[in-house]
Formats: sequence, structure tokens, C-alpha cells
Amino acid sequence: MMTIPKSSPTAGIIAAAAAVSVAALSLTGCGGPDTGNAGPSVEAGSGEGSINVWAVDGQAAENDALKKIISNFETSQNKVKVDLKLFPSDQYTKAVNSAAPGDLPDVLSFDGPTLASFVYNGKMAPLTDAVSKETLSNQTDSIKAQNTVEGAVYGVGMMNAGLALWGNKKLLDSAGVTYPTTPEEAWTAEEFTGVLDKLAAVVPGGKPLDLSEQYGFAGEWGTCCSAGPVIWSGGGTMLKDNKAAGALDSDANVKSLTTFASWKKYTDPNADGLAFPNGRVALSWVGHWTYPTYKALGSDLVSIPLPNFGKGTKTASGTFAWGMGAATKNGTASGKFLDFLMSDESVRIYTDANGAPPATKTALSASGLYGPGKQLQLLGDQLSKACGPEDQITETCVSVTRPVTAGYPVVTDQVGKAEAAIYAGKDAKEALSAAARAIDQNFADNDGYKK
Repeated sequence: MMTIPKSSPTAGIIAAAAAVSVAALSLTGCGGPDTGNAGPSVEAGSGEGSINVWAVDGQAAENDALKKIISNFETSQNKVKVDLKLFPSDQYTKAVNSAAPGDLPDVLSFDGPTLASFVYNGKMAPLTDAVSKETLSNQTDSIKAQNTVEGAVYGVGMMNAGLALWGNKKLLDSAGVTYPTTPEEAWTAEEFTGVLDKLAAVVPGGKPLDLSEQYGFAGEWGTCCSAGPVIWSGGGTMLKDNKAAGALDSDANVKSLTTFASWKKYTDPNADGLAFPNGRVALSWVGHWTYPTYKALGSDLVSIPLPNFGKGTKTASGTFAWGMGAATKNGTASGKFLDFLMSDESVRIYTDANGAPPATKTALSASGLYGPGKQLQLLGDQLSKACGPEDQITETCVSVTRPVTAGYPVVTDQVGKAEAAIYAGKDAKEALSAAARAIDQNFADNDGYKK
């Protein structure tokens, strides 16, 4: 499984490119949120009857798992029934954006980066009075940060997404390379360049690194999974005080992204998606979703933190989660369903089906893949060291929430294009400054996306 399924755990990180592009279409005008959106008008209802649920039509295993969880919910009590509607991934965000708040379902899934725009346009309701305190407190810090907008929690997540370097131990050993196993031990960017020099001598073709170029730096992959971690690790941000100028084009970001681009000479373009499993490269910069294929390496498969550009290794986090339509008349019944989705058994069923890191504390600690002492513990540990949004980054935290703003579609579009240009050889300061100007102009046209 070397390509990204149309809706996998990675949809929040990769397929989000399509989602945020669609969202951008509704965020480029002037004058604030869409008319007619006065904000949430939730009614508790009787706590019985039917609730409508919207979700993305994902992998067969994901769909089957969701349907099993729904069946379990209906069996566990006989007062609430679920009417599930699945949408193709390339149509889902468009459907939510085009629907008036009153036409949205009681419960809906959403991609992390789109939440702020949904809230801005009055489509989502806060969950504080709908789900239990136990459900909210059991959410991991990284997923809670994604699902919080201006201090209010609008979503709960069953899963998260993990990012790291996958390493081929056989090739690392043959080059005499020892590798870090914890975030605190991550290679510096300078050390990483030296590692690539050593590995270039032992891999076929002399290109030991896969940066997952096949996903496209100009899309969401670039923003969240390469440019984002590089920027955050170097001590930079994309926005500061709701502006990109002076933040995105900072000297720190110029330095970090120039260093990243310098690794192009070591990089296999990986057009076929097989560079790592076929042994052409020793290191693959990608996420947890490749594990089902990469695990064929057996004990030679190791996970390594991304390089440290000066302020500690960093990784993006976030993916699809669940929330409540702003105008639901079935708040109590919807809350019961959301609580059930977040139970240990439901989370286990869903994450066993797609291999994603669980997004609840109890399920993560019990995970056979991501829990203590397990093969992917590094990815679980990184998600447990949550920074929150990029304005709260410290040297010791690891997983960062992408900018929480209704203008995120414009941010990711411009940051991804800038990274692609820098990687192709354009001056980093010039590319980042152009992106910053475009972002700030869009924010000015939309009153800063503030209501």
C-alpha cells in the first residue's frame, strides 16, 4: 500500500489537499463568514430516535469497522438508531461547505484542517455539553489541540496520524550508521547530512533518501509533513499574530528550508512508491500508513525521529475526527453516539482496521503497535509529547497542530507551493516572502477570518 487510499488515517494529512482546496473556494471573498450562519442552535431532544451521520467513504476495512461500531451501538441500547451516509472523499468537504447549517447531519466527521473554517461558517457545535467529561479527558493532547477552536472543543477523535523516518537497519549497519530511537536523540540537520553521505556509498544509485515526493510538496503533504516539521523544528512558524509576513519568511525558515532542499541530491524521487521496500533507499520520510507494506522488512524495519533543525525534532499531527452539526435537534442522542465512538472497544476496532495510532489515552497505552515496548512506540511517544498550535512550540514537545484558522486553506496552498519552489532551486527568501504576501492579502480580504 504505497499510495494513499482515498480515505485512510492519512486523509487528514495527505488527502486533505483536496479538502482544503475545496474549502479555499469559500474563503476567498470579503466580509466575513457566509450569511445566515448565526452560530450553533443545538437542541437536546429526547435522547431517543434516529440520528443522521455523515462520513467519508474510506477503505473497505474502515467502512466495515464503522458499520460494526454502529451495529454495536444500536445493540447496546434500543433507543437511538444511526442513519449513516458515506460520501466519496473528493466530494465530502464540498458537501459540508455547500450545506446550510440546518441541512447538516446530527453527527459528522471532519478533516482536522477544515474544522476552523466549519466553525467560522457556523456549521459545528461545541461538544462540552454533549459528550461526557470522561470522553473529553481521555482524548490525547495532540488530537484535543486539533479539535479546539478559540478555546472550545468541537470534535473528538478515534485516531491520529504519525510521522517519522523509516530506516532499513541492514543498510544502516552496512554504512556504519547508528541511529536515534527517541525524540531527544534525534540527529541534527548537520548530522543528518553526514549520515546521507555515508549511506550514499552503500545504496544502489547513491541516493539513500525518500522524501515522499510522489505525494507532491505543493499540496498538503508539503505543508504538514515536510515544510511544517522543518519550519517548526528550526524555531519558526507559518503565522504569528495572524500574519505571515515576518513569520513565514523569517531567517530561521529560510535557513531550515534551504537545508532541506540541499538533500535533493541524495533523494530518490520514488515515482513508483517502491524505493524503500525494494531497498533502493535506506531512509523514508513518511507516516504510519506505510507500515503494512514496510513491515515486510521484519526486524530490519526501524523508526527514527525526523532531523532536529535546532529546536528539537517536530512532527505534524491530526486527521479525521467527529463532531456535531450546529443545528442538530438531537444533541443528547448525538452525544451518546460520540461517547460510544470514543470507547476503548470502538477505537480498537477502528484503528485495528486502518493501522492508525489511537487518539484516546487508554487505547493508545494498550495498543499492540504504538504502546510502550511495541514496534511503533516512537510514533506513539511523539504524539504524547504534544505542542499544541505552532505558537506554543517548545524544544521538548514534538507533535504540532497545523495552524488553527479558517484561512488554513490559503496557508497550506501557499506554504506548499513555496516549499516546492525552494526544492526546485528557487531562492528561499523570495519564495517564502511571496507566499507570505499572498496569505496576508487573503486574510486582509477576509477581515483576518475573525467574526
